[in-house]
Amino acid sequence: MTPRKPLFFLSSLLVAYSLANNSPKHSSDKTASLPVHEELIAQLRETDAVIPPAPEGLPRGNMSNREAVIPPQCYTRHDQTYNACYVCHQAAIPGRENVMNDDDLQADYSFSDVGLANHWKNLFEDRSSRVEKITDEEITNYVNEDNYSELAGRLKEAEFKGWIPELANLQLGAEAFDEQGFAKDGSQWVAFQYKPFPSTFWPTNGATDDVMIRLAEPFRSNLEGSPCADTYRANLAIVEANLKGLSEITCLPVDEKAVGEDLNGDGELTTIHKVTRINQYVGSASKDRIETHLYPAGTEFLHTVRYLGIDDEGQIQPSTRMKEVRYMKKWRAYSKPVYGRQYELEGFEKEAGNLPAYMNLREHGLDNGNGWSISGFIESYNGRLRALTHEENFSCMGCHNSIGSTIDKTFSFPRKVDGAAGWGYLDLKGMPDVPTQGEQKGEIATYLERVGGGSEFRHNPEMLERWFKPDGSVDHEKIAQAKDVYELITPSRERALMLNKAYKCIVEDQDYIYGKDATVVPPKNVFQQVDNETTESLPADKQYRWNILLDWNRPPSLSRK
Repeated sequence: MTPRKPLFFLSSLLVAYSLANNSPKHSSDKTASLPVHEELIAQLRETDAVIPPAPEGLPRGNMSNREAVIPPQCYTRHDQTYNACYVCHQAAIPGRENVMNDDDLQADYSFSDVGLANHWKNLFEDRSSRVEKITDEEITNYVNEDNYSELAGRLKEAEFKGWIPELANLQLGAEAFDEQGFAKDGSQWVAFQYKPFPSTFWPTNGATDDVMIRLAEPFRSNLEGSPCADTYRANLAIVEANLKGLSEITCLPVDEKAVGEDLNGDGELTTIHKVTRINQYVGSASKDRIETHLYPAGTEFLHTVRYLGIDDEGQIQPSTRMKEVRYMKKWRAYSKPVYGRQYELEGFEKEAGNLPAYMNLREHGLDNGNGWSISGFIESYNGRLRALTHEENFSCMGCHNSIGSTIDKTFSFPRKVDGAAGWGYLDLKGMPDVPTQGEQKGEIATYLERVGGGSEFRHNPEMLERWFKPDGSVDHEKIAQAKDVYELITPSRERALMLNKAYKCIVEDQDYIYGKDATVVPPKNVFQQVDNETTESLPADKQYRWNILLDWNRPPSLSRK
C-alpha cells in the first residue's frame, strides 16, 4: 500500500537549486551517455567528498523515481491474508493533527502511474556471492571503525551551510550521555528509551539506531533567560505529556524553587518527580502556546542509524560506525485547523494525479510542507559520511510526511517509555513487549500474528524459526517466555554479520536510490509491478485499527483472543 502524496500548494515555489554551490558538477566523459541519476551514482562510486556532486538543473527532474516517497515495503504481497500496512496507514484519532485518514490503503494498492512499477531494484539483487567473499573479521573491523568524529570538521572545511552534527563522542553511543540521557558535552541533546517501530527498525532486519531530542533555547532557560536544568527537565515532561495526550507524567527531578512554579499542585515549592500542571510551559517559554499532540517550534531530533555491533559475548549493540545521521527541525508550528486544510489540499492534489514535490532548502535539506526540515548524511563508497543527495533525501518524506499513523510526523518520541523511566540512552534489555493503546497482547506478538513473519516481506527465516510453529502460526507460549524486547527482535551473531555484509555491498555500489534494505537474496513476497485494478484487495477482517502510542502501564496479555 502506498502513502498518500505530499502537499503541493508550495510546488510553485520550487527553485532549481543544486545541493550546494561548491559541489563538483558532473562532467565525466565516460558517464556522459548515462541517465543523470546513473551518472551521479557513477561519480559517487569514485568520490568521498563530504558534499556530493549535484547535477545541474531542477533536482526533481533528475530523479530516477519521482515516487520515492513510496517505500519498498509498500510493494509487499499480502496474499489477502497478511497485513504489514496497518502500522503506517490509519484512520485519524480524535484530537490529533494527523487527519490523513489513509487506512483505506490497508485494503487496496492505490499507486500513481509512476508508482505502479517498483523502482526499488536493490530488492531483486542477489548478493550471496559478494557476501560470501567478505570475511567475518573484515566486516567486524569495518563496523567497529569511527566514521562520525571527523564529519563536523570536514563539513566546516567544505563551508557547509546546513546543520552540522557536533554532539561529542556520539559514536560511543551510551557513553556520550549521562544516566538521565543528557549529552555529556553540554549540547542539551537528550537521549530517550523508545520501542523500535515494527518492523524495519527491528535489529533483526538489519540495523540498530538511537534518537535524541533537543528543545529550543527558551525551553532550556529560566525567566531571566539563563540556562536552567530544572526548567529544561520540566519542559521536556510537559512536551511529552502533551504530545501523548496525558494529564500528568512522571519527570526527572525538578526543583520547583528554581523554576518558580508549583508543577504538582501540592501548594509547595519542592523537588518533584511528577508534573500535573501540563497546560503551560515554564521559564522563558512560558508564553508559548500549547497544543496537544504537537511539538513546539524549534524542536530538533537527531537520529543515527547504525550497523549491528557485536560485543565479546555475542550480544547485539549499536555499532561505532554509522550508516546514516539524520536530522529534523520544526521551524514553524501550525495550528490543527491549518494542518486539516493542508491534508485536504493534499487529497485534491492526489486526485489530480500530481507527483510529489518539496521545497529544496539546499544544504538544509527538504521542507516537508508541515513545518519540518529534514536532512542527513550517509556513507560514501569507502565508508566516510557525506551529505545526502536530493533523491536520497526525498525518500525520507514517505515516512515523515505521507502516512496517517504518525504524531506530528514523528515515530520514536511517541513510542518513548512514559515519563522519567524513559530518559536515557536506548537499551532494549529489560523493556517489556507492552501493547499499543487499545490492544491487549504485546505489540510484537500482535505484529507477528498479523504480518505472518518477522518483517514486512516475511523473509526473515530466523524470526520464523524462533517465534512461529511449523504450521506457520505464532508460538505465543514461546513468545511469553521471552525476557524482553531485546530477546524478541535482535538477531543471532551469524545473522548480524550477514546483514552487515549485505549492507556494505550497497554502500560500495552507492545506489541507495534503489533501496537500502540489507537483503542477501531477493524476498519473494514483493511485487515488481502493481495493477491497481486487478491486484486483489485485503479482506475487511484483516484490516486493523492501531495507535502508535504504547500502553506502558499494561502488561501484555497472553491470551490469543
